Amino acid sequence: MSLCQRTMPRRMRGFSLVTGIFLLVVLSALGAFMVVFTGLQQNTVQVDILGVRAYYAARAGLNWAMYQALDPDNPGSATPAACPAGTMAQGALAGSLATFSVTVACETFDSTEANRNIRVYRITATACNQASCPGTPDNAYVERRVVATLAKCKDPSAPPRYECGP
Repeated sequence: MSLCQRTMPRRMRGFSLVTGIFLLVVLSALGAFMVVFTGLQQNTVQVDILGVRAYYAARAGLNWAMYQALDPDNPGSATPAACPAGTMAQGALAGSLATFSVTVACETFDSTEANRNIRVYRITATACNQASCPGTPDNAYVERRVVATLAKCKDPSAPPRYECGP
């Protein structure tokens, strides 16, 4: 026996082995936590990016509908049937928005202010990244809805296409 083994108390033998195993377990648990946390963070970033793209796809649908409603050359703009509505299927938009389908809905009502007829449009554009909106929520389902209210009245003293409706 060596001198070290004789002087070390019997209960202290193997202490470094227990400490080493404990450190390995703690470090491996920390590493596993970091891998899981990184994966969750990547998933969150991807869904955030999809959310922003869905918002801009909905804005594109809203801008299209507002242009249709306010266009003075739109022949049906004086009738309630001129309320712009429709669906842009996936692939109708360009670039990174091509994965979204956009549904545009519109409601109108007429009002009179200061002897002028005013048509009020309430336009709702909904964009989602599934083929059928709304779909069953899954890991990558994103939907955004944008609503705008606008009014249209034309000056009665202007040429006929700029007149207020009767």
